[in-house]
Amino acid sequence: MRLQTAVLLALTLLVGAGVADRALAWPPDLMPADALPLKVALRAEAPAPKAKVSPATGPAACCAVLELRQYTLKPGQRDVLIDLFDRYFLTGQEAVGVRVVGQFRDLDDPDRFVWLRGFPDMPARAAGLAAFYGGPVWQAHREAANGTMLDSDNVLLLRPASAASGFADAAPAPPPVTPSPAPLPPVPAPPGAPPAGHGMLVATFYYPFPAHDAAAALDLADAFARDGAPALAAAGGPILAAFVTNPEPNNFPRLPVREGEAVFVTFQAFADTAAYDRYRAHVATPWWRGHVLKGAPEVRRLAPTSGSRWQGPF
Repeated sequence: MRLQTAVLLALTLLVGAGVADRALAWPPDLMPADALPLKVALRAEAPAPKAKVSPATGPAACCAVLELRQYTLKPGQRDVLIDLFDRYFLTGQEAVGVRVVGQFRDLDDPDRFVWLRGFPDMPARAAGLAAFYGGPVWQAHREAANGTMLDSDNVLLLRPASAASGFADAAPAPPPVTPSPAPLPPVPAPPGAPPAGHGMLVATFYYPFPAHDAAAALDLADAFARDGAPALAAAGGPILAAFVTNPEPNNFPRLPVREGEAVFVTFQAFADTAAYDRYRAHVATPWWRGHVLKGAPEVRRLAPTSGSRWQGPF
């Protein structure tokens, strides 16, 4: 009887202090792989969080919120958009607190432009996007930029798969600029296409089945950390960063994002296409064999523009 009383008293104190809630709310994706039964139990039994909070990343990592944007452009217009982006949109966004991770040519599609931008949290995203798209830089060049595009809605809103899986802050930010309220004067374009940057970033997209199952994407990320990342590193392709779908609602609806699906995305850096081909030759059986996916992973081989913050490999 005394033991039962002591247990009840202890539980009362824990609940009053919020400890029990915090224990149930421990993020399943940060738990070790051998704790799968406990992870399943937590997902089944934990109460829904009162507010969604973006996961924190370390001071040398980016970003708690990441947009992966893939634009389909009109034929022959990619270098036009890259020139605008490298000249104006990179520093224009950095000036209002938006972190532009990098911008890229897709090596397998001459009409696809891919870029990444990040934020410390969702409120910062809403504020930064409102400042940029309502500001003078975008207003001065939006017609020219929009004129290059067929589709700009292929956008994934992501968060790091774990607290340490964001992009390392290896490159200094471009110097901030204060845009003039007047339209910027035209800058003569250099002869030929804008020059390329250095290295190659490879993004791989894994879609779990069912496609909307966020828990399945987290489990896939756990399996990758345990089985996939070591195997790929041994073959010569270490993982630069890994992200999963951010389930938070789009708080800047003026720019749509893909919703109702879950995805796990990895990023790897290579010196060039030859280095990537050598790596591919050493990859044994794909690590994801045995996992239920919607289809084969999608791969994007991305070459940074000369103005991209990301230049690799680091």
